[in-house]
Amino acid sequence: MALIHGWGCSRSDFDSVTDYLPEHYRVLAIDLAEHGDSRSTREVWTMEEFARDVAAVLEAESVNSSVVAGHSLGGAVAVEVGRLLPATVSHVIALDALYYMTLFPAMDEQQTETTLQIFREDFAGGVRGLVEAGSLAETDAAIKASHFEKMVAVRQPAGLRSIEGLVHWDMDEALRSTGQPITVFAVRDLVTQEAIDRYGDRFNIVPVDLGSHHFPVEAPEGTAKLLTGVRTTRR
Repeated sequence: MALIHGWGCSRSDFDSVTDYLPEHYRVLAIDLAEHGDSRSTREVWTMEEFARDVAAVLEAESVNSSVVAGHSLGGAVAVEVGRLLPATVSHVIALDALYYMTLFPAMDEQQTETTLQIFREDFAGGVRGLVEAGSLAETDAAIKASHFEKMVAVRQPAGLRSIEGLVHWDMDEALRSTGQPITVFAVRDLVTQEAIDRYGDRFNIVPVDLGSHHFPVEAPEGTAKLLTGVRTTRR
């Protein structure tokens, strides 16, 4: 099982999750470029490029069959890994990803510019907006502050460039050419009917009650149970 963290996060977010996974699982938690312990001088920050990084890790580790699970932006990367490695990836899992209609589906030019301008003019404010959008009414303020501090600290220009890469990602095109089954574990109170209507026939949206958008960190045992419960039969 390959685990890919979200934007502004790191592979260490999965440390507690892996503690609850069965001992016979081989788990690879991967830092994306300029996240966690990774440092990079790259100039390309697309989801496809991140996927090539993950594919390179799987090849280096001689992995010939894997489930790929990604949180948030990592969910987009996981889809691209599935598209890139159809013979290796048996199932794609998105942990609170893909169903946010204001972020994942391709936007028109004006929407794209409006979204990116928020981060270009006030990066910290944009990050805070992401944290708030992924929080519930009952989410503790200290938890939100912790997520914000971690995400806002991502080095530049990687922080802004990777957000740009996600906003420019064409999810619909990627989904059309990804053959593996896709399971989306989504925070129940954040799932919209629009997302279900638009994508319910393409990926399996499973509502969960484990916390906020960052539930893999907030509820590692529950997240591990979700991951181990996914069937990997191909479509």
